[in-house]
Amino acid sequence: MTERPSPSRDASGRSEGEQPPLPPARFAYDRHTWKEIAHLLVNLPLSLLGFTYVVTVLFTGAFLTLTVIGFPLLAAGLMGARQLGKLERARARALLGVRVDEPSPLPLRGGKDGFFPQLWLALKDPVGWRTILYDFIRLPWGVLTFTITLTSLFVLWPVLPFIARGLTNADRAMVRGLLSPSDELERRIAELESDRGVVVDTAAADLRRIERDLHDGAQARLVNLAMGLGLAKEKLLEDPDSAAAMVAEAHGEVKLALQELRDLARGIHPAVLTDRGLDAALSAVASRCTVPVKVTVDLASRPAAAIEGIAYFTVSELLQNVSKHSGAKSASVDVWRADERLLIQVGDDGRGGARLDGGTGMRGLADRLDAVDGLFVIESPQGGPTTVTAELPWRDRVPGQE
Repeated sequence: MTERPSPSRDASGRSEGEQPPLPPARFAYDRHTWKEIAHLLVNLPLSLLGFTYVVTVLFTGAFLTLTVIGFPLLAAGLMGARQLGKLERARARALLGVRVDEPSPLPLRGGKDGFFPQLWLALKDPVGWRTILYDFIRLPWGVLTFTITLTSLFVLWPVLPFIARGLTNADRAMVRGLLSPSDELERRIAELESDRGVVVDTAAADLRRIERDLHDGAQARLVNLAMGLGLAKEKLLEDPDSAAAMVAEAHGEVKLALQELRDLARGIHPAVLTDRGLDAALSAVASRCTVPVKVTVDLASRPAAAIEGIAYFTVSELLQNVSKHSGAKSASVDVWRADERLLIQVGDDGRGGARLDGGTGMRGLADRLDAVDGLFVIESPQGGPTTVTAELPWRDRVPGQE
């Protein structure tokens, strides 16, 4: 009797032709899943904190609006809500991977605009109110997600990753919808309000400088001139030679006073800029610099007077810095138009090391350009060379504009 050959077996012990068993089911319990589960479990305590804060702020603020402290308290509550929103955005970044831009800060300026305008600005803050809404609706959601997640940890373990993903997707949508800047317009409005304050401060500082220059310079000279002429008048008959000397001295004072007034007028808005444009005006500035300056202005037309003035004073101050601080042997100024932007580049071969916080007026220049949608970039390694690039929006000159 012939024996049937026994089936051959492989190294695993399976007979030939026998199908391997299916691998065990595996679910995505990776680090991302655990972060989502942690987020859902933390929802309850943070939603309790946020809801309690919101109810306290709203009810206390609304009740006390009958008194003088109600509105300031409500404004402070809205600013505090911003901090809760910041906490929630940080939690979403860390646990859910949601990258949400921080809203623009309120342009509060230390009371410079007055108490009531700043109070109104805080009371109408859309970021604070959206955070209030977010924290108000989160309590039932926090209870629901905490309960479902905690139960699933013991009952629905195999499908918990899918449940966590669905619940956290709803969290992601809430964060993006209520805790992100509403749109670019809101950010831009806040920036413009802040920039308006910079312009106002700059204008006020310029007025104070003009007043100080007039008081300490030309006005003082004119007062001394009047006194000298008065004394000369008294001595005219009794001591003509002495009176003539005093008149000659007064004549010299008149010349100095006129020169100071011309310099002051040039600092406000030079006539050459109005009459002949940037090329001639910057050439005049360059001629007063202590180092040789090559000026190249490549403009087919003149920009608006305001833009032209900002460009002129930017180059003037940069060349003053070159004279006083750079130790350079030569410098250059280039001005040209690129699409709808006016570009200015001032370079020197000096010692370098220029910074925005270096105390040479660079920060003030950067703030002035930022206030009109401009840019200000410094490249100044130690040892030089230094290149400062300024960029301004191009606006066409209105015919007849001065």
